Amino acid sequence: MIPALSLAAVLAAAVPAIAMAQPATQGVISYPPAYFAEQRPSTALDMVQRLPGFSIDGGDDVRGFEGAAGNVLIDGARPTSKTDDIEEILRRIPAAQVDHVELIRGGAPGIDMQGKSILANVVKVKGAGFQGLIALANNHVIDDGRNSSGIRLEASGQAGPGSWEGGLRYGQGIDDGSGPGRHVRLAPGGTPLIVSDIDSHGRGYQWVATGAYETPLAGGKLKINARGFWDWYEFNQLDWITFPAPALESVNYSEDVYETELGARYERALGARMNLELVGLQKLTGADIVSPFRSAGGGSDFFLDQKTNESIGRGVLKHRQSERLSFEVGAEAALNVLESETDQLSNGVPDILPAADVKVTETRGEVFGKSVWKPLPTLTLEGGLRYEGSALTSEGDVTLEKTLYFLKPRVAGSWAPSDRTQVRFRYERVVGQLDFDDFVADSSPNSGGLAVGNPALTPEQAWVSELAFEQRFWTKGAVVLTLRHSKLTDVIDRAPIFSGALVFDAPSNIGDGTKDELILNATLPLDRVLKGAQLRGESTWRRSEVTDPTTGEKREISGLRPLEWEAHFTHDLPQWKMNWGFDVFSAWRETSYKYNAIYTDKLKTWMVLFAEWKPRPDLNVRAELNNFTERGFRHTTTAYAGPRNTAAVKHIDDRDIQFGRGLYVRVRKTF
Repeated sequence: MIPALSLAAVLAAAVPAIAMAQPATQGVISYPPAYFAEQRPSTALDMVQRLPGFSIDGGDDVRGFEGAAGNVLIDGARPTSKTDDIEEILRRIPAAQVDHVELIRGGAPGIDMQGKSILANVVKVKGAGFQGLIALANNHVIDDGRNSSGIRLEASGQAGPGSWEGGLRYGQGIDDGSGPGRHVRLAPGGTPLIVSDIDSHGRGYQWVATGAYETPLAGGKLKINARGFWDWYEFNQLDWITFPAPALESVNYSEDVYETELGARYERALGARMNLELVGLQKLTGADIVSPFRSAGGGSDFFLDQKTNESIGRGVLKHRQSERLSFEVGAEAALNVLESETDQLSNGVPDILPAADVKVTETRGEVFGKSVWKPLPTLTLEGGLRYEGSALTSEGDVTLEKTLYFLKPRVAGSWAPSDRTQVRFRYERVVGQLDFDDFVADSSPNSGGLAVGNPALTPEQAWVSELAFEQRFWTKGAVVLTLRHSKLTDVIDRAPIFSGALVFDAPSNIGDGTKDELILNATLPLDRVLKGAQLRGESTWRRSEVTDPTTGEKREISGLRPLEWEAHFTHDLPQWKMNWGFDVFSAWRETSYKYNAIYTDKLKTWMVLFAEWKPRPDLNVRAELNNFTERGFRHTTTAYAGPRNTAAVKHIDDRDIQFGRGLYVRVRKTF
C-alpha cells in the first residue's frame, strides 16, 4: 500500500529539516513549518502561497471529476468537492495542523498529477485536538461610505476513531465593476449622439456552510463532505442623459443562486502494492435571474429560471510495481441534467427566443489508464490514455440527440540534470466540455445584451504541446518559464444564428484555430537587499487566431486576454510580529466578437497595500487599502447596422466606470 499521508516519504525524498528548501532530485521538495516561521502563517493557504515557483490553480469548471482537478492535494488526495474553492479549503486548515507541505514537480511513481506539471500537497498533523476559529471583517468604500461585513466560524476535532470539521461563513460583497462614470455614444465620425452620467451599484450577500467527517471503515478510510451555498446579487444602474435632451434610463439585475453538494471518498489497501479509491458526488444548483430595462422609448424584461443536477461515480485501482514504476486504471460515470426556462418581453410583448425553454440530459462515461516510470534517477516519464463517450438529448424548444466519442492520449515527463534544474514536457489531446450555459438564452446587463442558446454545439478539442524550464536558486528562489501551444478544432466562439427572418447571436463552433501562451512564474528572495523581503509574480502572454464566422478574416479568440500579470511583495518583520507588503494585479484587455458588434473591456491596474499583525499565535489582525491606484473599468461597444462584413459602424458606445478605494479590516482569533 502507498501511504496517503506523505508523498515525500514514499519517494524517499527526505532531507534534513532546515535544508528542505533545497530541491530533491526525485521531484519532491518538502517544506516543514520551520521554513515558514518568519512569516508566522495562520493557515495552510498562507504557507502554500509562499512556495517558490508555485501558483494555485483551482481547476476547471467542467462536468465530471477527472477533468476538474486543481493543483493542490490534501494528505495526498484531491478534495472530494467541485464547488468548494481550494483557497477556501486551505484557509480552513490552521497552520498549527500542518505537518509539512510538499512540492511535487514533474511527476513521480504513485502520484496522479491530474494533468498538471506541478502539485502542492498539504500534509496535516494526525490526531490534532479541538480547534476553533472566529473571524470578523469589514470592507469600507472610502468614496461613498458603503460598508460590507463578514463573519467566519470554524471548528475541527476528533470524534471517536474519526475526525470532523465544520464551518459557517456569511459575507457581503461590493461589486468593484460598478460605480459612477461617464457614458458617451458617438457617431462614426466622432459626433456625440448621447452624453450621460452613470450611477451604478452592485452588491451581493452569501451564506456558506461546510462539513466533513473522516473515519476508518472496513480496513480502509472513508471521508464524507457536504457544502451548502446561497448567493444573492443585485445590480442597479441609472443613466442620466444630458445630451441631446434630458432623459433617464435604468437597468436592474438580480440573481438568486444556490448550490448543494455531497461527496464521499473511500480508500482501501488491497495488499502491499495496490490501492482502491472510490468517489461519489452529488451536486444540485439553481439560479433565478430577473433583469428589467426602462427608458423613455420603452423597456424590456428578461427572466431566467435554471436548475442543474450532477451525479458522479468514480473508481480507481492503483498498483505500485516498484519505486520506479506504477500503474493506474479507472472508470468514471456521470449524469447531468439542465432545465432552463427563459423569457423576454419588449414593451410588454413576448420576444421569440431560440432555445428559450429546454431540458438537456447528458450521460457520460470515461475509462482511463495511466503509468509513471522512472528509468533513471533524473528522468520521469508518464503516459496515459482516456476514452470518453457521452450521449446528449435535448427536449423542449430544441429537440435533438447526439453521441460523442473521444480518445485522449497523453505523454509527459521531466528531466532533472541537477537538484536545482528541471525540464518538463507534455503532449496530449484535450477535449473541452460543453458549457450548459451556452445551451440556453441569457442576458448580460450593461454589456453584451441578449444571447440565445445553441444545444447543437460540439466540444472544443486541442492538441496541446508544452515545455517548461525551472531553475531554483539560493534557498527560496525559483524561476519557471512555460511555453504552451494549442492546435484547436471546433473552437467555440460567437456566430449568427438565423430563425426565419430574425438573426441572433449565439455560441457556435467556428472552425479551427491556434492559441500560444508564454507563462513566467518567479519567486525572488530579497534578503540581500532587505532582510525578510520577497517578491513573487506570474505573467501570461497569449496569442490566438481563428477565422471570424461573419467576416471571414483572421482574429483573436473572444474573451482571451493577451497579457495579464500579478506581483506580490511581502516583508516579514518577526521582531515586530508582523509583515506588510503589496499586491499588484495588472491592467488587462478582453475583446468579444458578435456578428453585429465588438465588445472591448479594459480593467486598469489594481493595487492592494496590506499590513498584518500577529501579537500571539492565536490572534491575527490584518488591514488592507484596496484599489490604491483607484483604477476603473471601461466597456466599449462598436455597434454595426447589420452583419460586420456588410454593414457600416452605427455608433461607438463607451462607458468609463470608476470605483474608489476601500479599507478592509479583519480580526481572526483561534481557540
